[in-house]
Amino acid sequence: MKSIQCKTGLFSVMPLFRQLLLLSSFVAFVSTVLAINVHATSVDSTLDASAKKTVKAQQSQQKIDNLSDQTTELFQTFKQVNKQVEGLRVYNTQLEAQVVHQQKTMADLEASIENAAIMERQITPLTLKMIDSLDQFVNLDLPFLLDERKQRVTRLRENLNRSDLSAAEKFRQVLEAYKIESEYGTRIDSYTDMVNVSGQDREVNILRVGRIALLYQTANQQYSGVWNRNTKQWQLLEGSDKQAALAKGIRMANKQVAVDMLELPIPAPEAAQ
Repeated sequence: MKSIQCKTGLFSVMPLFRQLLLLSSFVAFVSTVLAINVHATSVDSTLDASAKKTVKAQQSQQKIDNLSDQTTELFQTFKQVNKQVEGLRVYNTQLEAQVVHQQKTMADLEASIENAAIMERQITPLTLKMIDSLDQFVNLDLPFLLDERKQRVTRLRENLNRSDLSAAEKFRQVLEAYKIESEYGTRIDSYTDMVNVSGQDREVNILRVGRIALLYQTANQQYSGVWNRNTKQWQLLEGSDKQAALAKGIRMANKQVAVDMLELPIPAPEAAQ
C-alpha cells in the first residue's frame, strides 16, 4: 500500500513541476519581451535625442553661418567707411590749404582795395593833367585832323564828369588817346580838307608824313603848299618837280602806287636855343 502511495505522490508532483517550468518560461518570455520593449524604448529615446541634437546642431550652424555673414558684411562696411574716412581726411587737408590761400587772397584784396582808394584819389588829378598836356600838344603840333583830335580831347574832358565811368576807365581812355597821337608820327597819310589858298578857301588833298611834313595840293595840281612851322602858316610851293613829287606822295598814301623814295620840301629843324 505505501509503494502505491509514493508513485501516486510522484505523479502528482510532476504536473506541478511542469507548471512551474511553464511559469518560469513564461516569466522569462515576459522578461525578454519587456527587456526588448525597454531596449526599443531606450533606442527610440536615443534616436530622438540624436535627432534633436542634429536639429540643434543645424540650427547652431545656421546661426554661426549667419553670424559669419554678418561679420563679413560688417568688415566690408568697415573697410568702406575707413576708406571714406581716409578720403575725407585728404579732402579736409586740401580744404585747409585752400582756406589758408583764400585768407591770404582776401588779405591781399583788402590791401589792394585800400591802395585802390588811394590811387583813385591820385589818378583823377593825374588824368586831368594828362588831358591838359594833350590839348596843349595838339595846339602846338602840325595842324592835321584838327577837328577830330580836338573833339577827342573834348570828349575826354566831358568823361571826367561822368559818374558811370570809373577812374580807371577814364585813365584808360586818356592812354588810348596818347597811343593814337603816338601812331600819327609813324604813318604817312592823305585826306581832304579846306585850306585858304591865296585868300580863298579851297578843297585840297593833304599829305602828312608822320610829324615831319604837312603839305597840300589842289585836285588840278595848280596850287601846292607846305606848312611852315616857324610862321605857323601855309607857304606856297613852287617848282614843277616838287609838285610832281607831292602828287606822287599823295598817290602813295592812298595806296594807288607802290611805295618809293620821295623828294619832298621838308623844312630843316632849327637848332635848340
